[in-house]
Amino acid sequence: MKLVANIDGASFGNPGASGLGVVLQDSEGKILVEHFEHLGHGTNNRAEYLALLRSVELAHKFGTDELEVRSDSQLVVSQMNGLYKIKNRDLQTLVREIREKIKNSNFKFSIIHIPREFNKAADKLAKKGAGLDV
Repeated sequence: MKLVANIDGASFGNPGASGLGVVLQDSEGKILVEHFEHLGHGTNNRAEYLALLRSVELAHKFGTDELEVRSDSQLVVSQMNGLYKIKNRDLQTLVREIREKIKNSNFKFSIIHIPREFNKAADKLAKKGAGLDV
């Protein structure tokens, strides 16, 4: 069973109040989970990566054999696909944790960039997690 996760992170003040949003769907587009989370004070990049981590954890709970993650963060997608280096040590640690969870989950993983206008549901959840009334 293939799952698709749209993810987003939000930070207001950057750093500032931050949150994450994940919309997990089956391959036919049926929404399985809409998840948001308050992350406290942090950066947008940290929120984006925590959204990715949460999507991997949620997909693992569903026992998927394939996860396609869709993100409007060109930076996160490029870093996860090995096109850009990750210079921030905290983010390096987070990415190692994400990669380890993917490896231990035994599912095929891919991450692709999508335009912001196709990520509105995850964006709304991330803003809600950050404490914004949306």
